[in-house]
Amino acid sequence: MKISCIAIDDEPLALDLIKDYSNRVPFLNLEKVFENGIDALDWLHHNTTELIFLDIMMPEITGIQFIETLYNKPLVIFTTAYEDYALKGFELDAIDYLLKPITFDRFLKSTLKVREKIFQSKKMESGETKTPEEKTSEEEYIFIRSDGHLVRIDFESILFIEGMSDYLRIHTDHGKYMTLMNFQNMLSILPSKRFIRVHRSYIVNIKQIDTIESKHIILKGNNIPISRNYRSSLLDYLDNGNMIVKNKPETDE
Repeated sequence: MKISCIAIDDEPLALDLIKDYSNRVPFLNLEKVFENGIDALDWLHHNTTELIFLDIMMPEITGIQFIETLYNKPLVIFTTAYEDYALKGFELDAIDYLLKPITFDRFLKSTLKVREKIFQSKKMESGETKTPEEKTSEEEYIFIRSDGHLVRIDFESILFIEGMSDYLRIHTDHGKYMTLMNFQNMLSILPSKRFIRVHRSYIVNIKQIDTIESKHIILKGNNIPISRNYRSSLLDYLDNGNMIVKNKPETDE
């Protein structure tokens, strides 16, 4: 399966790099490159593509403005030298956010995510549907970027995840990791039968919970708040999953 793609960047050297990397990935078919968004919009008016490598800071029209003008949006990987736009990129459902200078291994990892997403979409279209849990059951880990490194984190090692402004702090049984990501994207990756949001700022691993109190969860010595909006959904989740054993009413003998 070849994935059709285009690249848009006002820097010719950046386009040359994407050409080189795309030629080295056997499942990519780079159909066209553009040095500005206007020409790309004109091309997309008459053609379609599955993936766009898109720079953000460009003259005439930025990458963010470009995406917002599209009605039928292809998958997008942002390529930029500016970290400040990462959150906006995720809000626009970008597949990934590549910071320049882009290395080949980072480029490859990003395109593999695209291939997997397209593969799953085609399986669903053909009627081979799976639940969110089944989709993620094949993977038992996630790679995150933290302190300039790609770090593998096994799902079972995660205790809880804490929201820190535009970042997430992932607490594991062997350390803490900060990464630039929002809750929505993280929840779409985590296995839904293992993790649940209990507060606007917290996701917990259900298997790691020790005690649930009225307003808090005790989890490996950590005191995690439960907000009113999420408490009922947490209890319903545990109840429906037969994780809550109800006491039988006492009878007089």
